[in-house]
Amino acid sequence: MQEQQGRPVGSVRVWEIVVAVAFLAFGALVVWDSRRLGSQWASDGPQAGYFPFYIGSIICISAIAILIGAINSGAKGNKPFVFWGQLRMVLTVMIPSVAYVALISNPVYSLGIYEASALFIAFFMRLLGKYGWVKIAAVSIGVMVAFFLMFEVWFKVPLPKGPIEALFGFA
Repeated sequence: MQEQQGRPVGSVRVWEIVVAVAFLAFGALVVWDSRRLGSQWASDGPQAGYFPFYIGSIICISAIAILIGAINSGAKGNKPFVFWGQLRMVLTVMIPSVAYVALISNPVYSLGIYEASALFIAFFMRLLGKYGWVKIAAVSIGVMVAFFLMFEVWFKVPLPKGPIEALFGFA
């Protein structure tokens, strides 16, 4: 099995420590910024940073508990966390998903949710399904037209638009 998957990418202990430190940094940032906003109880009620301060504190305490548990995990922590073959499969989905979000939420140039979704569907149909271009075009465009009708026309929920909607006067 291990020959098929390749070599391990770190141990359980290493990745638990990495995640715990990342969460600790995030929680500390939330606590610090909450203090800047004001995290006390004022005469008219809680200040803007009151609730985020306590959420950040809980995140920090949890991260410290995970960090201590990871450091003291013993032999259990030396097991491989993930193998390169498994990580490659995860990255096959994660990298296009990050690109999809970037195409929708880019403040300089947004492709819009409909165009980005059509490209996302087309990419996975071609990469993983090995479908032909005619079927890919029919499905990806058809799904986006259906979603446009459902959200924009029927539910009246405006979603981020791109250049194609602007071309047709929907933006």
